[in-house]
Amino acid sequence: MRGLTVLGTCGAWPEAGRAASGFLLEYDGFRLVLDLGYGTLPRLLEHCGAGELDAVVITHEHPDHCADLSALCRARYFAEPRGARLPLYCTPGVVDRVQAMEPSEELGEVFEVHRLPSDGCQVGPLRLESALLPHHVPHAGVRLTAPGLAVAYSGDAGPGEPLAELAADCDLFIAGVTLRGTDRDPLLLSAFEAGAWAARARARRLLLTHFWPGADRSGSVSEAGSGFAGEVVAAEEGMVLPC
Repeated sequence: MRGLTVLGTCGAWPEAGRAASGFLLEYDGFRLVLDLGYGTLPRLLEHCGAGELDAVVITHEHPDHCADLSALCRARYFAEPRGARLPLYCTPGVVDRVQAMEPSEELGEVFEVHRLPSDGCQVGPLRLESALLPHHVPHAGVRLTAPGLAVAYSGDAGPGEPLAELAADCDLFIAGVTLRGTDRDPLLLSAFEAGAWAARARARRLLLTHFWPGADRSGSVSEAGSGFAGEVVAAEEGMVLPC
């Protein structure tokens, strides 16, 4: 199977019935998680067991993107047998932030930590490239490629020149759109800006996520579509997009 499953779509905190940021990317049997914010692990476990994951990528240390890494750690730590350490690719600060929630279980016993951003590395069948993007804390935008696949993810970052390269000619550009309307912030992306960057990068599809709780998601789609001629979709929990 090749596809992207949406685990959570909310920024800051999850609305009732939803979860914060998280995605499961499957490529010919290889399973990689992009971010594990509040409430994403139960949704992940509906699709695969904690021991069936092959890699985790966390864009930054804000808890709406990494809180459930703690829950995943516990699920694997107490498993019998525990199994090999899981590759974890993350920015500085993520491990310390999550470890602070773990008084007894060492993340290093569960995860094999690799720092982002990096010059690029092979993660199973996937090539992982990353670059720093503007945000309140160190934040890595990522690009994952393999034969027939190119997915880019802005996370929760603001606009920055590396975004065009990360998303260049990608099949799917996942963009966090915290802002709407005329709101602008150099450390956050708006729906309008996401559409403009998708057009500049020549992305084929644009998936909007990281909606502020209570936001008008259809309005974000319209704003992004005003500057991007390709397909624009608002992410929903449980949605599966073929890749």
